[in-house]
Amino acid sequence: MDFVIGGVAAVGAGLFTNPLEVAKTRMQLQGELLARGKYAIHYKNAPHALYIIAKNEGILAVQKGLVPGLWVQLFLNGFRLGTFQFAHSHGLISDKDGKQVLWKTMSVACVGAVLGAASSSPFFLVKTRFQSQSTSEVAVGFQHKHTGMISAFQHIYKEYGVKGLFRGLDASISRLAAAGTAQLTTFTVVKDWMVSEQIFTKHPIAQSFCASMVGGVAVSVVMTPFDVISTRLYNQGVDSSGRGLSYDGYFDCVMKTWRKEHLYGFFKGIGANYLRLGPHTVLCLVFWDELNKFYITFNEIKKSKQVIS
Repeated sequence: MDFVIGGVAAVGAGLFTNPLEVAKTRMQLQGELLARGKYAIHYKNAPHALYIIAKNEGILAVQKGLVPGLWVQLFLNGFRLGTFQFAHSHGLISDKDGKQVLWKTMSVACVGAVLGAASSSPFFLVKTRFQSQSTSEVAVGFQHKHTGMISAFQHIYKEYGVKGLFRGLDASISRLAAAGTAQLTTFTVVKDWMVSEQIFTKHPIAQSFCASMVGGVAVSVVMTPFDVISTRLYNQGVDSSGRGLSYDGYFDCVMKTWRKEHLYGFFKGIGANYLRLGPHTVLCLVFWDELNKFYITFNEIKKSKQVIS
């Protein structure tokens, strides 16, 4: 049940934050492997990106990749949050006195993120490609021209096999290991501190909200460089033998981005990333926290009825 609760919480958050994911993806692909000033800037910032997308592709285009995106959230955060909640419930991240141990918290968060990355990678691949697809006037990155999630899976599998469905997995694992560790560790540490200092003790949702906001800042800074690399590896075109047209692999992408775009290239779309991750972190972790409380309360009521009967 821990895994279901984590997945459902993330799906709920994803419904609201997917448009910012689309804007972030476009900005990360804009000017790919080109020095500043050498390419047209279609998307100046997240609000401007959403305006340009809606203007050129229709208002529904801001929700491109929503279906595979929600599947990403279900698998990714089902494993990530579910693993963390399981470990927390069984005392695997605390000492004998019940106090949280930082290295255990970080380790469990990292393991959950890696499991989530592996299980959601095919959906992330298709989601990224859908979000980058646009009209020629504002196109950025490679244009794959997929028409639907199922047909995209069928095409990729037919052309490149199972390996093709997991293209970019190495980038996704590093991205989510860093982000997941930063997010859940920060959230849990801040929330435990607020509880110990008796801040908002009568308003637990406010505790979750504040801890989530701090977690959103932490994950945005840590995640963006990994996210840029991940987006580019997932979206790049491939030749008939399945080799990437732009990058030979993870480290090749890192080196080419550094040589062509320098440090700036690794932080493209960081504003859009925070505008997405801030609300997403808040919604996801607040939903997760409240669903866990509801589930615990439900079990307690169920047990009390069994005792009475």
